[in-house]
Amino acid sequence: MAVGDHDLDLLVLGGGTAGLTAAVVAGGVGARAVLVERDRTGGECLWTGCVPSKALIEAAGLAHRMRTADRVGLAPVEPVVDLAAVLASARAAQQAIAPHDAPERVRAAGAEVVADSAAFTGPRRVRLGSGRELTARAVLVAVGSEPELPPVPGLAAAAPLTTDTVWDLERLPARLAVLGGGPIGCELGQAFARLGSRVTLVEQAPRLLAREDPEVGDLLARRLTAEGADVRTGTRATAVEPDGAGWRVRLEPATGAAGPGGGTWVPVDRILVAAGRRPRTGGLGLERAGVDVDDAGAVSVDARLRTSAAGVYAAGDVTGMLPFTHVAAAQAATATLNALFGLRRPVRYRAVPYAVFTDPEVGRVGLSTAQARSLWGERAVVARLDLRDNDRAVTAARTDGWATLVADPGWRLVGATLVAPAAGEAIGELAALVARRARLTDLYATVHPYPTFGQAAADAVGELLQQRVLTPATRRLTRPLLAAVRAVAPGPGRTAGSMPPQVPTR
Repeated sequence: MAVGDHDLDLLVLGGGTAGLTAAVVAGGVGARAVLVERDRTGGECLWTGCVPSKALIEAAGLAHRMRTADRVGLAPVEPVVDLAAVLASARAAQQAIAPHDAPERVRAAGAEVVADSAAFTGPRRVRLGSGRELTARAVLVAVGSEPELPPVPGLAAAAPLTTDTVWDLERLPARLAVLGGGPIGCELGQAFARLGSRVTLVEQAPRLLAREDPEVGDLLARRLTAEGADVRTGTRATAVEPDGAGWRVRLEPATGAAGPGGGTWVPVDRILVAAGRRPRTGGLGLERAGVDVDDAGAVSVDARLRTSAAGVYAAGDVTGMLPFTHVAAAQAATATLNALFGLRRPVRYRAVPYAVFTDPEVGRVGLSTAQARSLWGERAVVARLDLRDNDRAVTAARTDGWATLVADPGWRLVGATLVAPAAGEAIGELAALVARRARLTDLYATVHPYPTFGQAAADAVGELLQQRVLTPATRRLTRPLLAAVRAVAPGPGRTAGSMPPQVPTR
């Protein structure tokens, strides 16, 4: 139902995950709400991020399993890869999911959707590209982010691929340089390597997935190398030049030690940039609304998602915080209820999980081992189980990985890292336990189905209990107790409560 342009309860700018969530929540509680999206609803997650990348990863994973089928006793087969067909499958997945993010769903929830651009003209006042002006009691900025190109000389001339454009490829690049060894670079780099590209993965940090415990990035580098990728950590791209029908990228140590003219040249056909994203705030007129941004252009918000301008909130990638779809949705729902009802609810990030969809997957929630050690030193409790001790991993011949649980000195779970197949599925249980400050023993007492990869986390606690509890000191305490129990317990030929046999007397 259409609403007046100047009597809105909530005006939402951006139709990605955060904006859609806000509009559906606002409409659902009966608010007068308008969602403005200049392109198509669904945002980066549906059209250039989560959905197409996971479809690509699924195809690449199947190609890898075909190629390595001998590990489970089958004849390996080299797959015939048609990238156009693979990407057509990804687009089919997008079309199947698109109705969930469509304007019709927002309208059905009770909010209006407008296809247009927008810019602030003042506090809580916006002018659309059509000239229409809207004002609202509250505004939510949820315009997302966009890929950022590093300032490498010659890179722009090479028409580099980004997560926005890689889905338009028509054929598989024979030689592909991937700039960036974070989650996106590792996911897409492994996927293209498995599909048949000769991938050179370049990361400035000393290891891949630099935010994780060091052994995570080290394992992933070994896996990618074993699968044919050329992994260059501690390395930066310093120049791109034409090279026949393709290009060549100059790589130097990240410290710059190679000096002028140094380094090595790597010939490539295409370059994929996965080195970061920037908030999409240009041209939004935030300064006219009194909304502050940081040096990276991200909208500054407090724990309740309020900006520096009264009545203006922000959620999702535009805040420069955790760049995950599920975080955007959680932020948007909280910001919407705060804005509409004057609530003071904060978003708590302590128990927010995330996953990196490499093989093996990396699931993470809360503190890492290093962070826990920095807080509590050796009093931090760490439980770990390698996948070689997990029966499901052994039967699947997929034993690269582990489960690590981190607890405070009182054994309350404060973090977990899973490196395993389906880690993204199993990390949710651990996030719930972190959220309710459960103890490691609560996880161990929960009966898990056998055999599963997710069981590794509980078994890690079992190993820790065996080390800490089932010790010689414990046995010295329990043996006298067992002896006392045996003294009064029924023996052979006796039943509970019966008198012991009487000794004949004269």
